[in-house]
Amino acid sequence: MIENQYAIVMAAGKGTRMKSELPKVLYPVCGKPMIEYVLDALEKSRIGKIIVVVGYRSDLVRKTLEHRTSQQHLVFVEQTEQLGTGHAVMVCRNELQNHNGATMVVAGDCPMIQVETILKLFDAYTINAKQKMLPSCILGTALKDNPVGLGRIIRNNNGEFVGIVEEKDAGEEQKLIKEVNMSYYVFHTPDLLEALNHLKTNNAQKEYYITDAPAVMKSQGQLVVALPILKPIETLGINTVDEAKIVETVLQNQ
Repeated sequence: MIENQYAIVMAAGKGTRMKSELPKVLYPVCGKPMIEYVLDALEKSRIGKIIVVVGYRSDLVRKTLEHRTSQQHLVFVEQTEQLGTGHAVMVCRNELQNHNGATMVVAGDCPMIQVETILKLFDAYTINAKQKMLPSCILGTALKDNPVGLGRIIRNNNGEFVGIVEEKDAGEEQKLIKEVNMSYYVFHTPDLLEALNHLKTNNAQKEYYITDAPAVMKSQGQLVVALPILKPIETLGINTVDEAKIVETVLQNQ
């Protein structure tokens, strides 16, 4: 177990497009709630503390995962109002306030998450820190031929990360970018807590987005690195029943 590495798993959403009364993270994939795949990968990566953010039907999520609560490094935090992904991290402040290491933030509905990717992201954080270039954020990104619906990674002429532009806000040239954000983040925890203070709700949903945190850090002169290391299977998201069937087929073939 690596005590100085934490993870936040966002598991509060309903997932209305799944046509189920279950919380989205409990929707079964090959007979197993999709969040279990995420937690398995984090366990195998030997994360020191796992914080699961629950909201919609939180009692059911807690009950489903109670077999894991004997592990002292897994805790639940309640998000009583779903005010966005940034807000989901905000409600974890008490669990993070004394932590001076790295915290991964990942969605609970990404069953294709790979242990190798988790380890690469934490390794990148550690390597930079040892070189006295402590990163505020390491993003795991992906290259996707059909990036429709996903946030694009914006880089400057030197190839350095500038920000994330959601598709609905992207210009025509930006929509041609194939490097996309898949919501895999490793943050330096004190910098994450500071960045949360600067998140705004000036968007159509009036929500706090964790996707804004890397740009906040960059604007303050902090080091943000985007690494296109995600495997193609990790770009298989689940937002509909049909997408769940596709992921099931891939898992069965594996």
